[in-house]
Amino acid sequence: MSKISIDWRPDRSSSVPVYKQIIDYMSMKISTGDWAVGSRLPAQRQLAKQFNVNRSTIVTAMDELSSYGVLESDFGKGTYVASNTWSLMMTDAPPDWSRYIQSGSFHASDPIIQECRRCEADPRFISLGTGQLSPSLFPREEMSRAMERVAGKLSALNYQEPLGLPALRRSVARRLQRDGIDISPSCILITSGALQALQLICLTMLKSGSTVFTGDPSYLKSLQFFQSAGMNLSGLPMDQEGLVYWQIDPERIQREEALLYAIPDFHNPTGTVMSADRRKALFRFCQQNHLPIIEDASYRELWYDEKPPATLKSMDKNGMVLHIGTVSKTLAPGLRTGWIAGPESVIHRLADMKMQMDSGASTVSQLILAEFFSSGAYDKYLPQLRVQLKSRRDTVVAALERNFSQIASWDAPAGGFYVWLRFDENLSARQLFRAAVREHILLFPGTLYEYGKSCSLRISYAYAEEREILYALARISRIVRSMM
Repeated sequence: MSKISIDWRPDRSSSVPVYKQIIDYMSMKISTGDWAVGSRLPAQRQLAKQFNVNRSTIVTAMDELSSYGVLESDFGKGTYVASNTWSLMMTDAPPDWSRYIQSGSFHASDPIIQECRRCEADPRFISLGTGQLSPSLFPREEMSRAMERVAGKLSALNYQEPLGLPALRRSVARRLQRDGIDISPSCILITSGALQALQLICLTMLKSGSTVFTGDPSYLKSLQFFQSAGMNLSGLPMDQEGLVYWQIDPERIQREEALLYAIPDFHNPTGTVMSADRRKALFRFCQQNHLPIIEDASYRELWYDEKPPATLKSMDKNGMVLHIGTVSKTLAPGLRTGWIAGPESVIHRLADMKMQMDSGASTVSQLILAEFFSSGAYDKYLPQLRVQLKSRRDTVVAALERNFSQIASWDAPAGGFYVWLRFDENLSARQLFRAAVREHILLFPGTLYEYGKSCSLRISYAYAEEREILYALARISRIVRSMM
């Protein structure tokens, strides 16, 4: 059964009784097909909390809807939508969307991720998991000036060529060359963020039954499009130097048409930086065994004291590595701008798929980012951002020492957004998530990223304000101790 979401509350100033407003709201959601037949309603206690009413009001409303045959209750299943009675009375009844939803090939996100997305938009919540920069860190003045300069040059906003805005690709190529990646703009595809880059690779280059080796834990596990396409994610252990690649069975690589996904710099979610020696050894292994690599460098520019070792792509002379970059973590996810660098033949194939999907990334975003790069504003902004993120990291690490030193372990990251908090005792990360939500604190439990049982949390210090983070960590510590 599918679940439903509720983003409405009754109007207490209305002359219509509250229970009747709830009946009308539920009736509307069911009759329009928003709540499909078979959708399961939250428990009465949870509904009362969401509607901010007494439980007796919920009971009255649901009893009336049940009397119409719209809702039914079943032991073990709870209350669910039994029929769309109102729709059947109309001449243009909507289709049974639940049948179509369930037959689609794309898997739904983990329910916790869906709830996180809803809660992130609620100003009552403090988010300790959100993987984006705080609005207070956004370079408003510099971005405004870049937008003004772009506006003064606009003559049209037509589609760009398949690979993306030439000026932006040239800027990206120059930035990659600074990082030891000698590549032509013709080998760079502008994408709508790093996430779309991964989707393009998944749809274009892999087939059902392929294996994607990745770290355990891994950000990739929290996504569903690889699994939806019938691919297998295979988790590799990680140590302080990065991926334990030697646990890959070479025979599986060709048999399962495998590739490797790696985040060498400030790994999401652990914050680990792959050592220079491990990068070289990993690349040699992949080269010898013909194992292609997707290198996700989304966090690479967010180092604090020392730039991370050379990229895997900088070692690549035979087109083995697809290198993904983005400004979603360093500047603004709303720009929806990233890139893939790789062999020209591969990049052009991916570009063809992208044009079929969306006819190209946003022209406005590409123009703004090209201006931000070429003007030097981005290079002036990055050092300031690193200083602020490092300060936030220090604040969080100090708070962890005060609140979690006896019950958990962690490593202070040298860059990026995250601290990977590992609890000493076996507790349910999902149960902790639910308890935190009741306190209006949003957590990202390790179950989203780990392949086995998890007793971990991904703590982000990039989004919430520092005073909020301090309060939330102290509160979570008390919750954890009560659970232990």
